[in-house]
Amino acid sequence: MLESGAKVQIRKSTPTDAKALAGIFHASWAQAYQGIIPHLHLQSIIARRGINWWKRALRHADGTFVIDVDNSIVGYATCGSSRSRGKYQGEIFELYLSPDYQGVGLGERLFEASRYDLDMRQLRGMVVWALLDNTPACDFYWRRGGRPIAESADKFGKTELAKIAFGWQ
Repeated sequence: MLESGAKVQIRKSTPTDAKALAGIFHASWAQAYQGIIPHLHLQSIIARRGINWWKRALRHADGTFVIDVDNSIVGYATCGSSRSRGKYQGEIFELYLSPDYQGVGLGERLFEASRYDLDMRQLRGMVVWALLDNTPACDFYWRRGGRPIAESADKFGKTELAKIAFGWQ
């Protein structure tokens, strides 16, 4: 929980953050996608993103930010050039917080840090994808000014889940 007067810092990630990010990924995905992504697929995705995966990913990560509260990493965001072509050149790929730190404004701070980073790279327009059934994420991006610009789907075994892209000009 965020205490009054807590020291909050956003910084670029380093490979030493791997353990914390693996824990955040596990906890946030287990909470956000339970009952949405089929259980076995969800567990498989979480298991693949362990400490070693994060160590490898962070060696080359340019757009990965962590949010640190009183010297404890409680969330992260990744961003960079959009995976799709078009007028939305920047993309936030992931933004996750430990469940205990959700709903207190830290997600908005990570979002704005990512947005600023994309602006500094001169990537104009931004997109974020979210599973349509992940109502808290969709509401979060809507409240930040994102508007639906595209729809698609991801397959998890035989289950197909709709996803939506939110865009900012």
